[in-house]
Amino acid sequence: MRFDMVLVYALLRVLALLPLRVLQGIGAAVGWVLWKTGAGAAATTRVNVSVTRPQLDADAQDALTGEALRATGRSLTELVRVWGGGARRALKLVREVRGEEHFQAALASGRGLIIAAPHLGCWELLNYWLCSRTSMAILYRPPRMAALEGLLRKVRGDLAPEQVRAEGAGVRTLFKRLAAGGTVGILPDQKPRQGEGRFAPFFGRRALTMVLLPRLAARTGATVLFAFAERLPHGGGYRIHLLPAPDGLADADPDRACAALNRGVEQCVERAFAQYQWGYKRFSPPAEGDRNPYWQKDASARETNAG
Repeated sequence: MRFDMVLVYALLRVLALLPLRVLQGIGAAVGWVLWKTGAGAAATTRVNVSVTRPQLDADAQDALTGEALRATGRSLTELVRVWGGGARRALKLVREVRGEEHFQAALASGRGLIIAAPHLGCWELLNYWLCSRTSMAILYRPPRMAALEGLLRKVRGDLAPEQVRAEGAGVRTLFKRLAAGGTVGILPDQKPRQGEGRFAPFFGRRALTMVLLPRLAARTGATVLFAFAERLPHGGGYRIHLLPAPDGLADADPDRACAALNRGVEQCVERAFAQYQWGYKRFSPPAEGDRNPYWQKDASARETNAG
């Protein structure tokens, strides 16, 4: 790590001494400010809520937007405890595991296991929980700020997962690990680069969706489970969920497979809707013929910057 990242890591270690409830309270306050000012991620969250919950009236959508932004704030500040305190201390925050029988059965089958972990709840704690139970490889996309990569590899590597870059050599590593009956973890809702995905329905609207995960499942015959760590109220810890993948995820037709992949993400999100990363422009770029739902927000931002 660079020296400045070493200092950041040291600060994380100190701040991790604060109670989880305090850290999440700070995050919730940040989210509340974002909600009231309508800045940055708040505008994107508002658009995403309107797209995915069109049946709600304006007041209900606004309230759900506020709840989602407070959850977003908590997801950021709780990382101080999860990363700064180390994996073993963080794992003590897991209060319950639902669906562990699916996980154990998949490991016992020896066919390989793909964990599809959406941006929902505390996915960094989920990483620790999975690595505490089996050796695995984790696919990641390098951060835009190159200096952060060393820090991220440090905090995510506490239980020694194989951290694999989302590039050609990394993808080949995943295929090899699955072919040998191993376990890999992938964020299934991360937007692929243009030309590397398919548009598939997500909460009733087409969204650019990765083909890599369905392709891995189809070519290796590995079991796919969806998983997330739900944040419990009042700093009460986390509940791990493991769910079987919907039918069709390994279909030879990429459109059907990607639609099944998104259904799996939806099934997770519906269990903790506000804890999803709604500040992410999931519906951009729009599919051909679809209106860009973020256009008005982006146009307003350009006008403000021009002024």
